[in-house]
Amino acid sequence: MWCVAELDEEYLGRMEDVLALYEKPLSETEPVVCIDEKPVVLHADLRRPRPMHPGRILRRDCEYERRGTANAFCGVEPKAGRHYPHVTPNRSSPEFADYLLEIAEHYPAADTIHLVLDNLSSHTRKAVVERYGEKAGGWLWDRFTVHYTPKHGSWLNQAEIEISLFSRQCLGRRRIPSLGDLRREARAWGRRMNRDRVTIAWRFTRKQARLKFGYRQYPESPFWFKNGTDHTPIPLFADSVKQFSYGPPPNAPRSEPAPPKLPDIPPLLQHLSLL
Repeated sequence: MWCVAELDEEYLGRMEDVLALYEKPLSETEPVVCIDEKPVVLHADLRRPRPMHPGRILRRDCEYERRGTANAFCGVEPKAGRHYPHVTPNRSSPEFADYLLEIAEHYPAADTIHLVLDNLSSHTRKAVVERYGEKAGGWLWDRFTVHYTPKHGSWLNQAEIEISLFSRQCLGRRRIPSLGDLRREARAWGRRMNRDRVTIAWRFTRKQARLKFGYRQYPESPFWFKNGTDHTPIPLFADSVKQFSYGPPPNAPRSEPAPPKLPDIPPLLQHLSLL
């Protein structure tokens, strides 16, 4: 069970921002993608298990050999039922940047991709720029509109539900001995989930949050994160912190994102149909 942190201005602001995003209808031009990581321990059987047959379950010896660890990125577009499992040796910044590139490839026609992330240190523009350089990395990061969950509030990230599905349906109680085996299993699980278009029915709304936690209604998206900032909320105007007057006025028009333009693309990005 999740323990909710102190409900300060920053926590409520980020929670309202994420929940407002979840309440938007499904959109091809502004898809909502949630991602998170899961560590996986690799194990190998020392003795061959006895297969199950009618009247007998699978029998496995209690001894095993540990074969190290791996990382599984779990991404999902909840309302569309699109799933993006991806296995890597670790969850380092370069691996995160490569995963963002993979996500971007799936949405060539989108004006922007709303990305829900937790506050892991690698979930920053810096990680992408260090991987691909300022020009290409900056262009890739700007393909996304990033929405960070509150600190100690990753329960608001629907990727946590995706991780639960992946853990129960793909990993189960099996012993997976190698990175290659884990990748094959993850790809097979992802194909099945995408074929069946398994969606996530998120039901916790801003109205329910206000009733549950006992706070008044605040302006929409009180904290806005400009591309290029690292987890820090930017108050665009403020009459009073106690009044929670962050961000643009509720009825202020929002400019449409400009189409991506990058004249000199490194070879790594030339294959993207986004350009």
